[in-house]
Amino acid sequence: MVEHLARALVDDPEAVSASAEMHGHTLVVRLTVAPPDIGKVIGRQGRTVTAIRTLLTAVEGTSARRVVLEVVE
Repeated sequence: MVEHLARALVDDPEAVSASAEMHGHTLVVRLTVAPPDIGKVIGRQGRTVTAIRTLLTAVEGTSARRVVLEVVE
């Protein structure tokens, strides 16, 4: 889901990839985008990335695990 949303936001959708791994009770989602597109994923004052994190929390809301989204180059 995160990868699909990010591909719609950026200029270079081929450079977008997402991976997830568990660390205890925390699911860490790493979103990798091209360096020029990081600003588009983060958005003004972090609003876009906050909205994506909110969606992740809503999807994982029924489980007991915590979800963390990291945006990397």
